[in-house]
Parts: sequence; structure tokens; C-alpha cells
Amino acid sequence: MTGQRAGRPILVLGSTGQIGYELLRALSALGPICGVSRAALDLTDSDAMCTTVRAMNPIAILNAAAYTAVDKAETEPDLAMQINGIAPGVLAELAAASGACFVHYSTDYVFDGRVPLPYQESSIPAPLNVYGRTKLAGERAVLAVDGAGVVLRTCWVYGTRGRNFLLTMQRLARERSKLRVVNDQQGSPTWSRFIAEATAAVLVSCGMSAARLYERRGLYHLAAAGSTSWHGFARVIIDKLANCQAVEVEAISSTEYPTLAQRPAYSVLDTTRICQTFGLHMPEWSTLLSYAMSELPSF
Repeated sequence: MTGQRAGRPILVLGSTGQIGYELLRALSALGPICGVSRAALDLTDSDAMCTTVRAMNPIAILNAAAYTAVDKAETEPDLAMQINGIAPGVLAELAAASGACFVHYSTDYVFDGRVPLPYQESSIPAPLNVYGRTKLAGERAVLAVDGAGVVLRTCWVYGTRGRNFLLTMQRLARERSKLRVVNDQQGSPTWSRFIAEATAAVLVSCGMSAARLYERRGLYHLAAAGSTSWHGFARVIIDKLANCQAVEVEAISSTEYPTLAQRPAYSVLDTTRICQTFGLHMPEWSTLLSYAMSELPSF
């Protein structure tokens, strides 16, 4: 590792979130890392972001911070836009000005899910909810900056900490004998650690060089291979949980489980581009789930 790399830290924003927490672990071998939580840095304050980035002079900025409350965003569209839509562009500008690599995370919810074919990066977005619209705005803000910026769209992210579908199903399976889970939405459950490790591989492939990443800048889909419904996801989780196999998992329609924000019925992502560009391999979602569940304290 060069002196420059050793001296300039990797800045991870949203470091206490599902992806951010795993990034701290996955990037530990690449040099000094500074994790900053959402609570420690106000992403609605451009001056605060500027001060933080200039003080740290990072070699790479990874923005894993986001407004992720999909339903609540319907009632807080301005705040969601500040965090998801405007802040990423500010950070991308700061990264470009300091010669840093920049990685930003987006979502499958930028699509409406009306065509049941895996979405490519060239597919036309049509978000159904405020969250998806604000995340799309963030993508566009990052890609409009002439810098070494990469946007990674992910899908159905879960982890072994925080709040997510895996841990919710684990908790409910201990409390109830029957679960009712939506069966008419299709996606690719993706472990947050895999996302973090793939991100590390992207940076390593470019030697942590902004100049080399610039040559591959742009939008990429990053998600596990294969797909399932939320019901299918839940069924596999229950099957793998000790002493919970007798819990019934009933399939229901989205109309039977109304939410404030509409979700896409299909949001599987085509990951061909990132595999070909960075030499990555996407494991099956069920394989990643097995690895993740082997780390659950009660598993």
C-alpha cells in the first residue's frame, strides 16, 4: 500500500446501517477507515458535509446513508429528497473536487415492476413511491457529476443486525404459529455483507485510484442471483430456523397487506454489467441467506 493510500482514509457514511456496518469490515484491509453515522453528520446540511470531507481528505467516499423508511417517506417527501436526492450529488461533487473515488447505493424501487423481466441499467425507471423517486434523483445527481462515481443499485437488502426482513421473520417465528406474507412481489434478497464485499472488490480492481475508477464510472446493478417472493423468502428463513419449522407461512396478496407506499410487483435486477466490468460473481440468494443465518446468535 502506498503512502498516499495509508494517509488518506476511506470515508463510510451511514456506518451504523446494514451496508455501512459491513463496509467497515470489508474495507478494513484496504487502509484506514473512518465511519460516520447518520446521527453524526446531517445530510441535509451541505456545509457540514463539505467540512467533513475537506477535513478528512478521503481517498474514497462510500455513501451508505439514506432515508430508508419507505412508507414514512410518503409523509416526509422533502426530508427524503434532501437525504436521498440532493445529498448524494453534493457528496459526489466533493469527491470529484478532492480526487476521491465515490460509491453510492440505490434501489430496485426506482422501477415500477410492470414488466416481469430482469431490469438492466438501461431500463427506463418509473418509481411508484416517494422513496423510489428520491433515490432516482440521487442516482441522477451522482451520475451528472464529472467524477469517479459509481452508483450501485441493490435489491431487498437484509442483514444480521438492525431492522430488516430476516430479523423480523426470526422474531415473529418465535412469537406466532402462523405468519401471513405477501406472495405477489418478486425480487432478489441480497445480504448486506455481500454488497460490502463486492464494493471492496470494485475498489480493489481499480487500485483505489479515482483515475482508474473514472474509466468505469456509471450505474451498475448489484444483487444476488435468482429470485423469489417475500413469501418464498420467509418460507426458507423459517425452514432454516431451529425449532420453528412448524410455523405456518400463509401466502397472501398485496391487497391483503396494504401499505402507504406502493411497491413494485417485480424488481429483479440484471447484474451482467457489473460481473463483466469488475469480474464479479453473483451467488444465489438462498446461498447467501444460508451464510447469513449461520451467524445469527439463536441459529
